[in-house]
Amino acid sequence: MNRIEEQKLSVLIITFNEERYIKSLIESIDFADEIIIVDSYSTDSTTEILKSFPNIKLIQKQFIDYTSQRNFAIDQAKNDWILFIDADECFTPKLKTEIISTINSKDVVSAYLIYRIFMFKNRKLRFSGWQTDKIFRLFNKAHCRYTEDRMVHEKLIVNGKTAVLKNKLIHYSFTSYSEYKMKMYKYGILKANEKIKKGQKSIRILQFLHPTYTFLYQYLIRFGFLDGLKGITICYLNAYSIFIRYKEFFRITSSRI
Repeated sequence: MNRIEEQKLSVLIITFNEERYIKSLIESIDFADEIIIVDSYSTDSTTEILKSFPNIKLIQKQFIDYTSQRNFAIDQAKNDWILFIDADECFTPKLKTEIISTINSKDVVSAYLIYRIFMFKNRKLRFSGWQTDKIFRLFNKAHCRYTEDRMVHEKLIVNGKTAVLKNKLIHYSFTSYSEYKMKMYKYGILKANEKIKKGQKSIRILQFLHPTYTFLYQYLIRFGFLDGLKGITICYLNAYSIFIRYKEFFRITSSRI
């Protein structure tokens, strides 16, 4: 009876000033055959922490956008199976076991979506649009690549079948109002540049209508009001990112006239 060769897994992480979570995250990746960190020149203690782990391959690369950073990391991996993790995410033991059993399954597919539990100041956010949050994290690099027309909210192009894992990642995205607001601001700037790069047009009134729609949709239709004050905050900051996108878009396009 032929024994199926055990599949090896490369875990990839892109970082910038992630000293809060990076140590505990690395310690939890005890099932990886390879760990590659692509750091965009952190100014806190992130790189010092990473250098204390002898099993990590640390590469520093200037940040351009999320897509190019992720594709660069994929190109450094020795193994076909990739697990892409953000520094503010963490595993449960059940998810670890499921990942290993999945890539060694006979019925393996090209890529797997993983649901995420969104944490608001270390407490679970149940609604506000995040209740169905799932993202491609586990995939075979021979069949997948991030599309280069996005600078943020990267999209994985999958050549083949996909599936969803049963267990969830825990996502500690929100630790303070100011931190999350800055994150949304940066996303807005990148989305503005993405629109310009694609040659897209817009009208001024959308700078106010689109954020308003986003807030009302997440707060009412996606039940943000059930999250109380947390829901108001999250829905507002997501709408704020949309507002910044248009503000930056019109600033750049007006300066070119």
